[in-house]
Amino acid sequence: GNPELPTAVNITWSSINFKTILQWQPKPSGYLYTVEIHGQATDTKKKCILTAETECDVTDVLRNVKETYTAHILSVPSSGTDNFEEPPFAVSEKFTPYSQTVLGKPEIQNYTQKGSKLNVVFQDPLTPYTFPNGSFQSIRDIFQDDLEYKLYYWKDQSSGKKAATTKSHEFEVSVDSAKNYCFYIQGVIPSHRENRNGQESMVLCTSVGRTILDEYGAEVFIIAAVIATAIITLAIVLSVILCKRKNAKAVREKEPLNGV
Repeated sequence: GNPELPTAVNITWSSINFKTILQWQPKPSGYLYTVEIHGQATDTKKKCILTAETECDVTDVLRNVKETYTAHILSVPSSGTDNFEEPPFAVSEKFTPYSQTVLGKPEIQNYTQKGSKLNVVFQDPLTPYTFPNGSFQSIRDIFQDDLEYKLYYWKDQSSGKKAATTKSHEFEVSVDSAKNYCFYIQGVIPSHRENRNGQESMVLCTSVGRTILDEYGAEVFIIAAVIATAIITLAIVLSVILCKRKNAKAVREKEPLNGV
């Protein structure tokens, strides 16, 4: 064989919503890599054959998401190898997409706060896998009843969070009708030992009768009061000065008459 050829190190699986990338080191010099994916019950599949890259998208050969896979990363001389020789290779950790992929961010489609009800409607993240008709499967199509979502919500500008759980695409929770609320959603697979909690959606906030005081706090009012006081003081000072001038002018105009 070619025992002097370096083999891959730091092999990692990176998977979000079942899109799975295998990464490793080092950059090859004078040799190339080929990836073999070995399943427990599926045939070995080759990917990224004779590549100079140090990553490989293996999503399409992991379709059986409950299967456990290992990757063999073969180091192959650039000049090619005769078929009798087994190239040196490194073996990855085991990877089971169903239990190890990370749930991506749910997409919030709509939200309303009417009276004492906060209503949030959202969409499941999509996977790269398709149905026979070509439409993409969502994570719910794959996880089904194992998947739930959590809504975390709190009064705007406070830190006390509350949580609600659903298996549908909608939350409806009771809130204080006079307050604005901020919230985010996260997918959860309670049965998973790792990667149980998915990525958090963006944080959104409602705006029911949001006042300047809510928006900017008391500082604005203090500044406004200081400015108003300064303007009033200035107005009083100016009117006093003008008044004194008027009186002085009147006195001067009278003086010549007194002298006659």
